[in-house]
Amino acid sequence: MADKGVDGGRGRRAGVVNKQRGNSSQRFYLVLALVAVVGALFIVRAARAPRAIANVTTAPITAAKAEGYLLGNPNAPVQIMEFADFECPACGNFAVITEPDVRNRIVNTGLASYRFFDFPLPMHKNTMAASNAAACAADQGKFWEMHDELFRNQPEWNGESDNKDNPKKVFLGYAKSLGLNTDAWEKCFDSQAHQSRILANQAEGVRRNVQSTPTFVIGTRQIPGALSYDAFKAYVDSAAKEAPPVATKTDSAAPKTAAKSTTKGATK
Repeated sequence: MADKGVDGGRGRRAGVVNKQRGNSSQRFYLVLALVAVVGALFIVRAARAPRAIANVTTAPITAAKAEGYLLGNPNAPVQIMEFADFECPACGNFAVITEPDVRNRIVNTGLASYRFFDFPLPMHKNTMAASNAAACAADQGKFWEMHDELFRNQPEWNGESDNKDNPKKVFLGYAKSLGLNTDAWEKCFDSQAHQSRILANQAEGVRRNVQSTPTFVIGTRQIPGALSYDAFKAYVDSAAKEAPPVATKTDSAAPKTAAKSTTKGATK
C-alpha cells in the first residue's frame, strides 16, 4: 500500500512539472507575439510620421562651354563636328587616311568648317591623358599638330603599348618636336588645367546621343563610324544644298572684303 502511494505521488509530481513547463512555453510565445505586434505598430507609426524637409537651396553652376577645336572658317556654309577618342583605332585610321583630304579639299577651300570634340571612352586607359596633352598644346596654338602626332603614333602610347603606364613621357617628346614651351606644357599637363573643357566636349556628345567614335555631325545629319573621303564629301555636298544662302552686300567694298578673307585660307 505504501509503495503504491509513493508511486502515485511521484506520478502526480511529474504531471505537475510537465504542466508548468507547458504554461511557461505558452507565456513565452505570448510575450514574443506581443513584442512583434508592438514592433509592427511602431514601424507603421514611424512611416506615417511627417518627415523633416531638407533645406534645399539653389547655387550657380559654373561649367565650361563645349567649344571643340576649330579648323577653318567658322562662317563656312557647312559646319562639321567630329566626336572622337584619341585612343580609338577607328578614329586613328580616319585621322591618318581620310582627314588629310578632308582638310585640303573641303576645309581649306572654304566649303566647311571643322570642329573636333573630345569624346573619351571609359575602356581606353590613356585617352583622357591624350586629350589633356592636346588641350595643353592648344594653349600654344598647336592643337592640330598635337592631334596629328597623337593619332599617327597611337601604338606608342595607347593602353596596350610599352608606355601604357606612363604616356606623359611620350607626349612630352611630341611637345618638344613641335617646338612647344615644354615647361609651360608640362605644368598645364600635370595640373590637368583643361579637364573641364574636355568633360564639356564629352558632355556635348552625350547630349547628342553619340554612341561610338568617331561620330560626325555634318550639317543636320549625325553619322556614326569612320567615313571614306567620297562618302564624307557626299554628305558635305548634301549639307551645302540645304544650307541657307549666304547674304551678299551690294556696296562696292564687299568684293574686296570677300577677296581678302579668302586669301587667308583656313585658320587653326
